Amino acid sequence: MVNKITTNIESVLRSIPDGSTIMVSGFGVTGQPAELIEAMIDCGPKELTVINNNAASGDHGLTKLLLSGLVKKMICSFPKSAGSTIFQDLYRAGKIELELVPQGNLACRIQAAGAGLGAIFTPTGYGTKIAEGKETRNINGKNYVLEYPLEADFALIYADKADRWGNLTYRKAARNFGPIMAKAAKTSIVQVHDVVELGSLDPECIITPGIFVQHVVKVGDI
Repeated sequence: MVNKITTNIESVLRSIPDGSTIMVSGFGVTGQPAELIEAMIDCGPKELTVINNNAASGDHGLTKLLLSGLVKKMICSFPKSAGSTIFQDLYRAGKIELELVPQGNLACRIQAAGAGLGAIFTPTGYGTKIAEGKETRNINGKNYVLEYPLEADFALIYADKADRWGNLTYRKAARNFGPIMAKAAKTSIVQVHDVVELGSLDPECIITPGIFVQHVVKVGDI
């Protein structure tokens, strides 16, 4: 019987090795799997590369992960957040690396990984420092920059509901990067508010099919 629900998330998170690349869903604090992130901190994987829209905001979740010293590199679109100087302080001190990716490119590169594409051409960033050292091409009179897919070893994702097969639904803006990250990671670990009976989710409302999910944990079990 397929059952991806776990009540022992610690054993799953302890399988994350040092040096892993981890995608984290969220737009700021919206859709951020804060409890899952903080549980991972307790397991202590080091030298992590984290892919997220923001370099932390608020005072929990990703912010605590940066403060833990476990992250060596951030790949994100917004390294500076209102009311938060954690990343900036670490970056100025030479304690963390940054790869800055425009938000549209970030989404497209993650989507490319999930779709199995070798690379994409995007006009965003052409003629700027972001394009330095990268292949460019003129296609039908428009200039493009070659960008490679963003893949991850693990994705930590926030969703609303799941069944035991790992089918996921999301709530409003909390959906953001979760669905594409689930496809781009080798292992997707998801925190949800509710676990429902198999067959109770409307197929038209399932955004992430269970084939892209390996582990599900209810918030109260983290």
